[in-house]
Amino acid sequence: MDLKELFIKEDFIKLDSALKFANVVSSGGMAKMVIKDGEVFVNGEVCTMRGKKLHINDTFCFNNSGFIIKNENN
Repeated sequence: MDLKELFIKEDFIKLDSALKFANVVSSGGMAKMVIKDGEVFVNGEVCTMRGKKLHINDTFCFNNSGFIIKNENN
């Protein structure tokens, strides 16, 4: 799977926010649900913590879409 780059300004982004920012879920409630149900992978492993901090070069995948976190300033 090809990973799309998701550029952030800060040092990290929380998983639920990343899902919304990447437009793979329509709301925070939906993000919470798919994370809780074990449908989201972070760095290749199932992650059920919606507040998980994703840092630069971390990856997340949901529903056949994959993303890698990149720094907007570099």
